[in-house]
Amino acid sequence: MNFFNKLHIHIQRIKIHNRSINNLGIMLIWIFLFTACTSNTIYKKPADLIPKKQMVNLLTDMYLANAATNVKTKKLERNLDYMPLVYEKYGIDSLRFQTSNIYYMSHIDDYEAIYKKVDARLQKMLDTTEAAQKLKDSLKLLKKDKPSIEKMNILNKKLPLREKKPRQLDLEQE
Repeated sequence: MNFFNKLHIHIQRIKIHNRSINNLGIMLIWIFLFTACTSNTIYKKPADLIPKKQMVNLLTDMYLANAATNVKTKKLERNLDYMPLVYEKYGIDSLRFQTSNIYYMSHIDDYEAIYKKVDARLQKMLDTTEAAQKLKDSLKLLKKDKPSIEKMNILNKKLPLREKKPRQLDLEQE
């Protein structure tokens, strides 16, 4: 074998060795990412865990309170923090909410069910609000066009028929 053939065989072995190292490195990266992204941490149930039904109500109110932060009040105030009012309403503090929230996050099936209920409730509120706004808008239009509607009612109204009275002959004039 000449020098170039030996060099070529040596280069091939290095390439194969590098590919196996690269494949091993890629496999280790995938294993690391897979294990890092999946949580195996299951927290113990806290003694003061908020029940699921109350958690649904609490999260719904928290979303509404968060959305109301940027809405002007009657006094034209903005950026008010309504969260303390939500905590007060349910008789809890932020620490109890946080521990319950972390517990439910570690039980993803429960957490997903809670959030589906919250989403359904918020969607129902939105639909109700939109329907009420459409009704309000249509009533404003009716009020605005009231004279024309009254005219239409008058034109479409059936006039009562006059009763025909039998003619009586006046015999005294003869």
